[in-house]
This record gives sequence, C-alpha cells and structure tokens, in this order.
Amino acid sequence: MDSELLKLSKPMLALLLKQGITVATPVQKEIIPAILDGRDIIAQSETGSGKTLSFAVPLIERINPSDGLKALILVPTRELCVQVTHEFSKFSLHRNFAATAIYGGVSISDQVRKMKRTNVIVATPGRLLDLLERKAFNLSKIEYLVFDEADRMLDMGFVKDIERILKLMPQKKQTMLFSATISKDIARLSKKYLDNPFRVTFDTPVQPGFLRQTYYQTVQSKKMPLLIHLLKNDRELTIVFCNRKHITEKLAKNLTAEGVVAKCLNGDMTQAKREKVTKEFRDKRFSVLIATDVASRGLHIEGISHVYNYEIPKDVESYTHRVGRTARAGKKGEAISLVTPGEDQKFFKQILFTQKGIITLKSVDDALLPGVKEPSKSVHVHTDQKGRRESSRSSESGRQKSSGGREYSGNRFSNKRRPGEEGNSERRQFSGERSTERRQSSVSRSSDRRVNPDERRKDIRRSSSSEQPERRRNANEGSGRSSSADKIYQFDDKKGKETMVWNDIYAGFRDKNPGEPGKKSDKTEENKSGKFKWFSGDKSKSFRDKNKPGDARKKKFRK
Repeated sequence: MDSELLKLSKPMLALLLKQGITVATPVQKEIIPAILDGRDIIAQSETGSGKTLSFAVPLIERINPSDGLKALILVPTRELCVQVTHEFSKFSLHRNFAATAIYGGVSISDQVRKMKRTNVIVATPGRLLDLLERKAFNLSKIEYLVFDEADRMLDMGFVKDIERILKLMPQKKQTMLFSATISKDIARLSKKYLDNPFRVTFDTPVQPGFLRQTYYQTVQSKKMPLLIHLLKNDRELTIVFCNRKHITEKLAKNLTAEGVVAKCLNGDMTQAKREKVTKEFRDKRFSVLIATDVASRGLHIEGISHVYNYEIPKDVESYTHRVGRTARAGKKGEAISLVTPGEDQKFFKQILFTQKGIITLKSVDDALLPGVKEPSKSVHVHTDQKGRRESSRSSESGRQKSSGGREYSGNRFSNKRRPGEEGNSERRQFSGERSTERRQSSVSRSSDRRVNPDERRKDIRRSSSSEQPERRRNANEGSGRSSSADKIYQFDDKKGKETMVWNDIYAGFRDKNPGEPGKKSDKTEENKSGKFKWFSGDKSKSFRDKNKPGDARKKKFRK
C-alpha cells in the first residue's frame, strides 16, 4: 500500500503486508484519508468492498489506548458484530488496543467486565441500550461513531433505538455512515446527524466477468431433487438461502439424508450454536450452509463458489447481498436461483428487470433428478375394526411362527415344528383353542356394541337366573378378598356363542343367604339394604369393637 496516499504509519503498513493486503480497494483509497482528516463520511458501497478495514484502520491509528472508550460502531446483526470486532483485534496487534463486542444471546456480566478497559465498542442497538440502562458505562466521551450496514438497521426497526443512543452522546463527534443503498430514511438520518459529510458512491465490486447468474424454472415437487442434483456436482463451499427459518432446518435434514452434509443457520438458534456453525463452515468441516438472510450481510467467508436462492428474496436489495457472498477478491462464482410458479416467479421478475448484469435461464433433464428420502417419521394409521382384526391376526401369526412354530391358516392353527424343535403338543393345542375363543369373543363383543344396553342387561339377568350353576360357598365369604372359592356366574349366549365369566368377589356384601336358582329369596328389608349383617338393626357393631364383651363396647360418657 502507498503510505503517502493513505497516510498510515509504518507499523500498520507492515501488519497489513503480513496479513497479505498489498493493494487498497477503491473504497479504502477514498475513505481512509478522509477519516484521518476528521471528515464525516457517508459512503454507499456493496458488501465485499473492503469498507470494514476502511474505518477500522484509521480508528486504530487515531485512538490512544490509554484514553479509554472513544469509539462506537453500531451494527445490525450478531454475526457482523463478531466479525468487525475480530478485524479490530487482528489489525491492532502492534498496540495495546482493546475492542469489545456487545450483542445479545450471551452472558451480559462478561461484557460488563470487559468494558473497564476497552477503546472501541462494536454493538447491536438492543443490547447496547440494555447496558446503558444498567449504567454499566456511559457514552459521554465518545469521539467516533460508525453506522455499519445502516440500511439494514433501519429495515430491522432500529430507528428509535438509534435516536435514543444518539441523545446520550456528545454533539461534537466524527460520524461515519456506510450503507448499501441510500434511501429516504438514510438521507434524513445523515442530514440530521452528519456535519458536511464527505460523500462517496461506489458501484458493485462484483463484475459480470467474475459472477455468473443463472436460474432454473421448476415446480415445487421437483425443487428439492433439482437442488440435490446441483449440489452433488459442487464440492466447494456453498450457501443456500431461504426466506423462512423452519425451511432451513428441514432442508438441512433432507440434504444430509441424501448424502450432502449440510447445516443450518437462522435467528432462532442460540448465539453459541450460530458461532459454532459459522466457524465449522469457515474451517471447511462441511461444505453446504443453509441460511436465512442473517448470513447475507457481514458474514465474511472466503472461498464461497456458489450461492443458491432456494426461496427467492422479496426485494432486489436482498438478492444483491446474497449473491455478493461469492465472486469476491477477484475470484469467480455463480449465483443460482430456483424459481417456482407463484410468489417466487413474481419476485424474480422484479429482480430480472432491475438487477445489473445478465441472468441466464438454464434447464436440466428430469431423468437426472434423484428421488428424495424424507427423514423417518412415526405415522399412525387408523383403520376400521375389521382391518385392525386382520392386522392383529397377521402379526399374531408372525409371532407364533417366530416363537412356537405354529402357522395360522383360515380358522385353524397347524402345529408345524421346525427341524430339531421340541415342545408340548397338548399345550400348543390348548393355547390354540384359547386363541380361537378370544377371537370369537372379540367378534361377538364388537357386534354387541350395536345392541341397546338396556336390552343387553335384561338378557344377562335372564341368562344368569335360568342357567346359573350351583354356587360354591367360601369361608371368607363377604370379606372382600379374592380366592379360589369366590362365586362364579357362567352362562352361554346362544346367538353370539360367547362364554362370559365374571368373578363375584363382593357377593357377600349383597347376599348372605341366596336362594335356590329360579326361586325368590325371602330377604328382609335389612338384608336388602346391601350392608353387612352386623351393620343392620340393633346388632350394629364396629370393626374395632367386634370381638370385645358387651360391657366394654358401651360408650363411656364423661360426667
């Protein structure tokens, strides 16, 4: 670099040469001398023009590390905040210079602790206001203010936050504003807060000879296979842009299932995870990054050969920032858009008419597109009663084949054994009969569900009174415990050919002297009450005093 032209010190030039920077970009040639002269700056330049160094290098040169906090750089995103802070640290190694990144999603106490010895703050507006409200520091001694990606900050709704921050700063300061576009809001902001600024406008650094722009017209069902087909031919670093966060996650899973290792980056991820994914992508541990527009600005990664627009951006400015991730520093790159009918087609027409450069239409044979494997999901299939019975029969037949060797055929089980298999044939026959009975009972019960419940209860009473077998008595009858001598009521339903059995464990609660089948029992009113005998009439006793003599059972009243 020409030291006389840029007015930089020899240690700074030596450090730039060590980092491989030998030639200044057009932005740097114009802005660095103006900042060193103390002028306010308003610069319109695209991403990748070298504007970060154009304000970082002169600020490092002018700020004395012993003076404390002197500069504030406002950025729209966390990724850009981390990147700008890294640039300050990299080019201030020859001085005891400190830069601190202030952004959300990480520990606020660590950021407060670093503020005690910092010279430059690189911050997002939201977290900066949070720290100012906590009175962690103040901006009364700020001499340099930089708006990086000012248009993006205004788009994200930071206008009121920016005005609140500016009120806490001294009026006399050097202000620098960098933006990809100069909108009405940017013009109003510059007119209000900049003093006779030095205006610089630069064309996009991406030349048509280095950036090839193409697009494919497809349908939604073929969009994923087309992307897989194209990505399998691209082995260098690639970014696939989407408009929605959940699409990035879904796309990363589907591509990984197809053998294309991909990870997603979106605003719903924690800051630690976002930084981890960005570092792994920069270190080329995986080659495909699925991202929202959070990666379209300020994410400086070298060696990106392809950029895909899986979902078309809604404005030309976002498209420009996306394709600006490739064809940087004199290297070639390609930007590919997948256009489907509907909104994508509508937005892409706007891009075709306004975007600088030529965008070529390409096509691919459908026979080359692969099938897509969706990640496995648990699917619940609801079938009718007959379908469930058939599926249960087939599954039961499979279990019997694998365990006992019996095969189901029609309405019978055949006890075929494998060679060398031993087993009890009688047990097999008995279990087969029980299985048949269970199936028949389930069929009958399913048909009985359609019968009126009142009619069904009448049939049960009639059958129990006419075909009730002789009851067996139990010594513990009425005790409420289940034993082998409990009463069993069994009857046959001729229509359904069904055997219904229930265990009358609590028969003693209802009846102590049941009559003969078919005859009415001469029960007294106290027996019909449904209570134990010793609870009725004058013979009422308590469980605790049941076995005590009569005198002891009498309640003693206090005199």
